[in-house]
Amino acid sequence: MILVSASAVYADFGVEENGSWPDTWPKEIEGLRNQSRTLEGPRTPFLNYAIPFNKRKAFEAAWPHLLKVKSQGAPIVLRQGPSFWFGNKSSAGVCVHTPPKGEAPIEDGSQIGGHWERTIYIELIVDGEIVDLNRIPLPPNTPIIDERFKDGITKQ
Repeated sequence: MILVSASAVYADFGVEENGSWPDTWPKEIEGLRNQSRTLEGPRTPFLNYAIPFNKRKAFEAAWPHLLKVKSQGAPIVLRQGPSFWFGNKSSAGVCVHTPPKGEAPIEDGSQIGGHWERTIYIELIVDGEIVDLNRIPLPPNTPIIDERFKDGITKQ
């Protein structure tokens, strides 16, 4: 006799193949919606807007406008590609992390003691070509969390 049991499988993230960020975000990034993904999760339904880039010029044009959505005092987290956020679309770009839908972000990230998930913060996926830190300004008074080499492996 063979026993077969069924179990529910829960996905960690809901994925929408479109950038469904608020209409109040800068109009200059509106054209990026179709190349973006919205991921909701993992447990608390935080919203994550993944915007991959395949051309440096497009990224550099969008960067100042993407910075406008970040909460004051919230960090920019640097990571290496490829990234889970983009699927197979690119190895470079931006993921904007926000609180759950309907929950207002904390405006001043400097007051929250490192609990960034309640702010709007940016994860920058750096490849050195499309996203090149030598070519873009990082805003003053912004915590920069460099996790590109967190696993101890350095790029040569």
